[in-house]
Amino acid sequence: MEIRQRPATPSDLDRVIELYGPAEAEQVELREAWGIADGIAAPQRESLAAMLDDPNSHVVVGMIDEIVFGFSVARLEELLPQAEGERVGVIHQIYVEEPARRVGVAEAMLGGVMEWFDARGIKRFDAIVSPGHRLAKNFFESAGFKARRITMYRHDG
Repeated sequence: MEIRQRPATPSDLDRVIELYGPAEAEQVELREAWGIADGIAAPQRESLAAMLDDPNSHVVVGMIDEIVFGFSVARLEELLPQAEGERVGVIHQIYVEEPARRVGVAEAMLGGVMEWFDARGIKRFDAIVSPGHRLAKNFFESAGFKARRITMYRHDG
């Protein structure tokens, strides 16, 4: 069994969209607004395709042998002006399909994303984790991440 990651290609879009459905459902169960505030903009296929061409975005797929079981979406984002042009690498999503969890697919994708950040000179990193998603929190903490902020939300509608 070979676990690996690679940059996503246009031929991966159907599989990533297929994985995005359960990823979104899992997140919305934890945080109702995730699908409209933190997910991938609809239509997701077009948004993902645009990310593949965007030099500030990186989409990777995680594989066991030749089968894609996960995806991750990362971006380079600006900091405040006092950071003097330094950017932060933000991991917006990392998802692995349930049968392939806990075998190293997410770790492989995180490694690929971090290599991409490193190649761009990025030294600061954020990972977006939903409150209550203990496995994701533990995963990122084991990779050296610490909470930097908590975003509070209210919906009066």
